[in-house]
Amino acid sequence: MAKRNVLENLLSSLFSVKGFVFLFFLLIAFFASQTVFAADDLGMSALKLTTNPDGSQEYTVTLQILMFMTALGFIPAAIIMMTSFTRIVVIMAILRQAIGLQQTPSNQVVIGLTLFMTMFIMTPVYNEINQRAIEPYLADQMTSIQAIDSAKIPLRAFMLEQTRIKDLQTLANMAGIVEVDQPTDLPMTVIIPAFIISELKTAFQIGFMLFIPFLIIDLVVASILMAMGMMMLSPMIVSLPFKLMLFVLVDGWNLVIGTIATSYGMGSG
Repeated sequence: MAKRNVLENLLSSLFSVKGFVFLFFLLIAFFASQTVFAADDLGMSALKLTTNPDGSQEYTVTLQILMFMTALGFIPAAIIMMTSFTRIVVIMAILRQAIGLQQTPSNQVVIGLTLFMTMFIMTPVYNEINQRAIEPYLADQMTSIQAIDSAKIPLRAFMLEQTRIKDLQTLANMAGIVEVDQPTDLPMTVIIPAFIISELKTAFQIGFMLFIPFLIIDLVVASILMAMGMMMLSPMIVSLPFKLMLFVLVDGWNLVIGTIATSYGMGSG
């Protein structure tokens, strides 16, 4: 009986989320070790740094794959912190709160719309990264390190274009950087948090402008109900249909999406 309970606990932990993650990484470690051992049997070192004839250094394919798989875990953080994702999702959340709909549109719809809007806004940046780094790297015209350095240039330019000088100065002073020739000389550890602070401020500014019309409707409805003596009736219930009607009549989604895209310079030319 005791052995049966132990077996049941082992199976339940194995099929839980933590057990699945542990098993996944265990399999990765097993196959990685098999790859290293196979390379050693062939007389090759799978984990090494080679020097090219021009003096540059290049990692082996095994190390590149390992670094790529490790970088996959940072993709969500990179999408949130280095793209337009933060501004859009904050504006959508404020808009939903202003209308008074707590769960409509649902979180899945908001995140999905935000992701596709991020892809739309970041397409010019991706095209430049593809032209500068991805295609030359796939054509063996540059090393992986050179490709990473080249990919940083358009992404850094995008973030600096949306970042306020005051935020850059604040983060640079906190990092102990007294003077630089130009903002592009700042490290990414300074640019990224400054970019996020600027994005949050811009999102709150746009959200404030979206909140005002719905707030006016709430105030008018509340005043009318107070004048009519309907103290027990919630103004939110009465004002919600009027806010929805206003949002539909002015084609609100088109205006919101257009405002977000315009704030990044899309369609301004």
